[in-house]
Amino acid sequence: MSQPSALLEQARDAAALEDYTLAETNYKQLILNYPDQTVTSTKRLQEQESAIIELGKIYQKNEDAEKLRQLIEQSKSVLGDFAKSKTAKIVKTLIENFDTISNSLDLQIQSTRDSIQWAIDNKLSFLRQSLQLKLSELLYKKGLFQDGLKIINDLLREYKKLDDKSSLVEVQLLESKIYHSLRNIPKSRAALTSARTSANSIYCPTLLQAELDCQSGILNAEDKDYKTAFSYFYESFEGFNSQDDSRSILILKYMLLTKIMLNLIDDVNNILNHKNVQKYQSKDIDAMKAIATAYSNRSLKEFENALVTYSTELKSDPIIKNHFNALYDNLLEQNLLKIIESYSCVELSHISKTIGLNLQQVEGKLSQMILDKVFYGVLDQGNGWLIIYDEPRKDAAYDASIDLIKNLSNVVDLLYEKASSLN
Repeated sequence: MSQPSALLEQARDAAALEDYTLAETNYKQLILNYPDQTVTSTKRLQEQESAIIELGKIYQKNEDAEKLRQLIEQSKSVLGDFAKSKTAKIVKTLIENFDTISNSLDLQIQSTRDSIQWAIDNKLSFLRQSLQLKLSELLYKKGLFQDGLKIINDLLREYKKLDDKSSLVEVQLLESKIYHSLRNIPKSRAALTSARTSANSIYCPTLLQAELDCQSGILNAEDKDYKTAFSYFYESFEGFNSQDDSRSILILKYMLLTKIMLNLIDDVNNILNHKNVQKYQSKDIDAMKAIATAYSNRSLKEFENALVTYSTELKSDPIIKNHFNALYDNLLEQNLLKIIESYSCVELSHISKTIGLNLQQVEGKLSQMILDKVFYGVLDQGNGWLIIYDEPRKDAAYDASIDLIKNLSNVVDLLYEKASSLN
């Protein structure tokens, strides 16, 4: 029988040669049927830890979510021999391996729930709290916001009692993200303020600080304060970029978004020409450049073409999608006003043909603009006309008459009261 060290080396060699079947067999033998019980427990635990982590990496690389879930369950039979901190590290690492496996969110959620219950049964409080935070993050990704909030509220109470500021920052930041997704901006802002306050009293890791800056930028963009939002996104980008984090490209898109919303197209080009940004040239950046060019040209057709051509890049992220929807509405409104400004009555079919949209879209937008009092007019759908009125002038005499009648009414009421008291 092979010695344990030799078995581990064989497994590593097989993995390097992409003989994953042999590697898996050897790793599992080390984990579940350790071949030599005469070695010291320290050495055995070291090798079993290596085997669990390395086999998890293989499943992650092969995107085999089901086998990764099984590994987590099987590993629990030996994890009781490890120190609590080591156990927490191993389980968290395995759970995080799901992050890069496509279409594995449901399995990851289930595996995390099972691991939380296992941690509760074995009185592993630190692991249980870490996994609950991870579960709330997964539920947030899944769109189950209320379920995520329930876990967060419980964690907030625990961490405040423990005065664990570093964990509080992570929980409060996630709370801010969930409230933002629920469109409860005041609560999202309050949670972020709490997170920043907690972060100021401790050493905050670079990536966590970058996440805080990103969330600050998102909330400022909600207030249409794009200038302040850009400064936060810039700080966030610097943090992620310094750590070679994959989120850098998304933050770069947010930076470009703020400049597009401010119609500072020259700034978009200046950012893209910066040396730190050159390596991020991709279809994502091409999408942002296409939108910037279309908005600069005030071309609705170019804007629509960009949205179709780069549909995945522009609609996969809800932040970018929402702001570009607003940008499209603004551009559509400007184009419609430009078409109708020289008419008092115009056919809807002519507007539709000129702007390049179908009649139903044009009618819907014009109706909305009339209701919002962007211009004054009425849709004559029977004849297919838009009738535009001049802005009505207020008659000052009308308001003065109303005030006079109101004052006279007050005088009559007072006289009536005095007359009643005399009787």
